[in-house]
Formats: sequence, structure tokens, C-alpha cells
Amino acid sequence: MRITPSILNADFANLQSEIERIPSSDAIHVDVMDNHFVPNLTIGLPVVESLRKVTDKMLDMHLMIADPDRWAPAYAEAGAESVTFHVEAAAAPIRLAREIRAQGARASMGLKPATPVEPYADMLDELDMLLIMTVEPGFGGQKFLDLCLPKIKRARELMGDRQIWLQVDGGVSEQTIERCVDAGADTFVAGSAVFKADDPDAMVNTLRDKAIARCTH
Repeated sequence: MRITPSILNADFANLQSEIERIPSSDAIHVDVMDNHFVPNLTIGLPVVESLRKVTDKMLDMHLMIADPDRWAPAYAEAGAESVTFHVEAAAAPIRLAREIRAQGARASMGLKPATPVEPYADMLDELDMLLIMTVEPGFGGQKFLDLCLPKIKRARELMGDRQIWLQVDGGVSEQTIERCVDAGADTFVAGSAVFKADDPDAMVNTLRDKAIARCTH
């Protein structure tokens, strides 16, 4: 059970100190948005290169961008250990996943809430992680979409015995994480739930403890 807080909800003027507030996190989830694929503009490659210099934490890139085939490998090259591209935006997802892996990073594919998982069952072997969005991508602090839970369950069934992480992103909190565990997720992106908490690191541990307890329930 991995908790990967999203810095989308952190203080962008003090990202190093914000990351230092969550030492218990399993990775740092970095949302890259280009104002084309999603209606928001966040950070890009130079900021990621700077983050790499100030933390040893795993950098989990989430590229919500229109041309991942062109840009995704550069994020792996910049030192990110995991790079997620969106299948809705990728021209050649299998080739892209292989390029990301060739750079030494984990290849991950993201699905928006309305994108079915079944058409991609045959390419799961090319992936190290599958990310299922449980809100419409673009902005933090949105309400969790329960309608995505059956898709998480189907994704877990399609994975079978493969050692693929199943990540959920969007509205993950103390109130929703158990439902995600029940559906089969094992990696959780929490943004506002962590960074708006009085003690962000305590919230990371609370979320993980809830997930583990639910998993062994």
C-alpha cells in the first residue's frame, strides 16, 4: 500500500520544504499539465530537474499533456523513476511505454474516468503501473467519483498475477481510500487530503494504515 502525495496542492513557492513535510510518503506525485489536454497549466521539465536535486524520494510524474510521445521520455531522462502518460493523448502507447522503460523509469499509463480499461488488456505487460483517474483531470480538490470503482475492480482482474501497481488519483481521502482498496488499488495519490491537513506526514501514515487495515480485513 503506497501513498504518493500530489504536490499540486502544495505551496509552489516552497516545494522543497513542502516535500520535507512528508518524509513518510512512498513517492512524490508531480502533476504536469499543459493547458491543452487539461484546462490547467502547472509545472514542466525545469521544475522536475530542480526537484530531483533536492529530494531522494521517488518522483512519480503524471503527464496530463497533449503530446506525451514527444515529451514523456525526457522526464525519465531528468531523473523521474515513474512516468505516467495518458492513453487518450498517446499516438503510440506501446512504443512510448518501451521508450520510458529504456530510460530506466517505470512506465505507467493513465485513464480518464470515461476511458474503459478493457481495450488495453493486451498491453498490460508493457506497463509497470496503471493509473485510474477518479476525478476529471485538471484540478485538485475535486470530489471522488464512485462510478470509477467498478473500473478499478476490472483493471485488477485483468492484471491477474502481473506485478503491476494499480494507482488511483482524485478525491482520495480518509473517507474514500477504503473503497479504493476494496476495488483492488494499491497505490494512492492524495493531494488536498495531505497538504491541507494540520500534519501532512501524519495524514500520509493515517491513509496508509487505513489501506493496510482494509487490505488485511
